[in-house]
Amino acid sequence: MSRSRRKTPIFGIANAPSEADDKRLWHKRWRSRERDQLASLPPDGDPLPVHRHSVSSTWDMAKDGKHWFDPYRQRAVAESIAARRTKLKPERLALQARLLAKWRAK
Repeated sequence: MSRSRRKTPIFGIANAPSEADDKRLWHKRWRSRERDQLASLPPDGDPLPVHRHSVSSTWDMAKDGKHWFDPYRQRAVAESIAARRTKLKPERLALQARLLAKWRAK
């Protein structure tokens, strides 16, 4: 799997590498509300599910959604970044290749 590549170029908007901690806190809060609701329910009562938006919002998490990064645009951005960083052609091509490999990796 070390050579696997991203089939769909969709990335999180923020710079956070993962939302694992945010999701863990969200599920903990959601389970707590569910547990409280079940505890306060009368014996013959019917439980209503806790809606996920009442507990948290995806905009509060580290990644604020997803963005499509077009492969043609990736190449253009890699070229502009490489051109800004160095004037030597071999270094510029190597930097472009590294950036494209990084963005296409999982």
